[in-house]
Amino acid sequence: MSRKKKIKSPENLSDPFAEREAQKYANPIPSRELIIQQLVKAGVPMKHKALAEHLGINDDERLEALRRRLKAMERDGQLIRNRRGDYGLLKKMNLIKGRVIGHPDGYGFLVPEEGGDDLFLSEKQMRSLLHGDLALANVVGIDRRGRKEGALVEVLEHANQSLVGRFFAEHGVNFVEANNRRIAQDILIPPEHTLGAQNEQIVIVDLIEQPNKHHPPMGRVIEVLGDHMDPGMSTAIAVRDHSIPQSWPAEVEQLAAKLPRYVPSRAKKNREDLRELPLVTIDGETARDFDDAVYCEPQGKSWRLLVAIADVSHYVKVDAPLDLEAKNRGTSVYFPDRVVPMLPEALSNGLCSLNPNVDRLCMVCELIITHHGTVRRSRFFEGVMNSKARLTYTQVAAALEGDAEAVPENILPHVQHLSQLYELLKVRREKRGALDFDTTETRIVFDEQKKIDSIVPVVRNDAHRLIEEMMLLANVAAAEYLSAQEMPLLFRVHEGPSEEKLKDLRGFLGTLGLRLAGGDQPEATHYASVLASIQDRPDRHMIQTVLLRSLRMAVYTPDNKGHFGLSYAAYAHFTSPIRRYPDLLVHRAIRHCLSGQPPEKFRYGHGDMEVLGEHCSMAERRADDATRDVVAWLKCEYMRDKVGDSYPGTITAVTAFGLFVELDNIFVEGLIHVTALKNDYYQFDPSHHCLKGERSGTVYRLSDRLEVKVARVDLDEKKIDFVLAE
Repeated sequence: MSRKKKIKSPENLSDPFAEREAQKYANPIPSRELIIQQLVKAGVPMKHKALAEHLGINDDERLEALRRRLKAMERDGQLIRNRRGDYGLLKKMNLIKGRVIGHPDGYGFLVPEEGGDDLFLSEKQMRSLLHGDLALANVVGIDRRGRKEGALVEVLEHANQSLVGRFFAEHGVNFVEANNRRIAQDILIPPEHTLGAQNEQIVIVDLIEQPNKHHPPMGRVIEVLGDHMDPGMSTAIAVRDHSIPQSWPAEVEQLAAKLPRYVPSRAKKNREDLRELPLVTIDGETARDFDDAVYCEPQGKSWRLLVAIADVSHYVKVDAPLDLEAKNRGTSVYFPDRVVPMLPEALSNGLCSLNPNVDRLCMVCELIITHHGTVRRSRFFEGVMNSKARLTYTQVAAALEGDAEAVPENILPHVQHLSQLYELLKVRREKRGALDFDTTETRIVFDEQKKIDSIVPVVRNDAHRLIEEMMLLANVAAAEYLSAQEMPLLFRVHEGPSEEKLKDLRGFLGTLGLRLAGGDQPEATHYASVLASIQDRPDRHMIQTVLLRSLRMAVYTPDNKGHFGLSYAAYAHFTSPIRRYPDLLVHRAIRHCLSGQPPEKFRYGHGDMEVLGEHCSMAERRADDATRDVVAWLKCEYMRDKVGDSYPGTITAVTAFGLFVELDNIFVEGLIHVTALKNDYYQFDPSHHCLKGERSGTVYRLSDRLEVKVARVDLDEKKIDFVLAE
């Protein structure tokens, strides 16, 4: 008969996560939450032994476990240890934790994790830091430009263990210039560590010494990628430049190789059988992993919608090698020429992909929707399905426009049911005030030599919007279900505009005779009202751009603050566990609830979710930055032979240093530097988003049309310069 393990805590401090710790460790110790609670109660920093005494720990094994936990909390920035060896809370010690943003000129900024003004880091402070490092700093003063100035206290995490750059051998000195311009320091390469690299070749460098105030970083070349213009080099550079994990650990490869091709019979037991239902997937033509399938049928005046999602959590067990690697990656990264997946192909394109005509395990969200488009009830369950068709957006759009042969005859009625439900949801979306900005996405087309052939717009049709609405319903249902169960989870949070952005936006709109309602806390519906009122205006693209840029970025966090853009009180990501780690966490939370276990026994607590939310948000930004770099490089490559050519374009951004212009039809952006605007001095007016000539009165505004000439293309800097066409 097993006996429950208990954590011995003092009478006045009970550990709310004792059960969780007991599940995770054979000899459990107080949770991180309890340790922080004790330090708050004490009001002063405490030594390891003093903390142990207050927490009721007296045996050597648990003392050592507590020491390791304190060290981990210090590493994660939850605690700081002062020079006396006492552990304290960052806020109480006036220390600021944040990521370092380097500048090509050598200085940098510390971006506080908890928000607030960035700290300026002088070139001297940056000698011990590289872009991306996680550090602690304190405020030491205000510089002559009025910025808070920081001094480095400690580097919590070095972000760059390896990096990509160009190798140089000059005057007997070998060094690598990092491709990431935010890393301003050159990496010295000892003669025995060059790996035979030739001058100006692209190489991968392992850092054998991080920088400090006395010497620059030192490294060794571990791989020579080749010459700068080799096909696929831009992606190879971006993957390494942004530290995107791309090679699988040996243990993961071995596990993936052992996975069966088909779902074993035993795995299908105790699941609801949906194999006879005509569930279908609807994706783009080039998609290879299918993680969502849909089915819809009328029920009287209501609708029954099934959103079936690949059951990744069945295969990827918590803290197993597959899980640790998926967590490390955080997301799949979609480059123009290839994908770096979150899960091995045996799962992402195999067992977990809802391929047609094969049995697959799924997590299902069933929704009953009224004829008004509102969800009357929802439930989640584990199922087994067999997709009846792999449809594309193009096929479905054609079928909805009357092409009876676009989809199989037996599938067409079900596609029409989905469309009828979509029409209800679209009306509901408009009433809710969700934002729908009219932006153009593009796709890069390659030739047989893997060189860029053209840049084409991706046209969104009703099939895209149909699937989007179904996924939104399931995501909202997941957030509401887990919130009602009081489960720790990662919400997808999109906050409204900051006070400063809101003030600037209202000032700009006021000059155009427009008004944004909502007072100090406008809602999405107020933005939507402005968008609706400008549809017939010639300057609507300019106004839409300014509205869009006033909004904050969406993040993953366990603290629900709603989703501003979608106008939802609670929103989570549930529908893409093959390619997003937060979705996998949501699936695990749902499975935990379906098993009848209480929230306290869930593997993750609120503190865990905070750390995971930060990591997943970082992974998403990392993926966006990497793909943006590749696209910028490819566009520069595409424009190299077009120097001197003229094109019509639109001003997409106005800054103090010039105008960014996007060329019509080829969707390439470049800069007209303010010094290239002739015969006048131009002043920047940020409130009106324009440059105005002092003498001539000539004004260049956001969304103005121009004829420009390509003046220069810089592949290294990924920049294109324009001048006004004569």
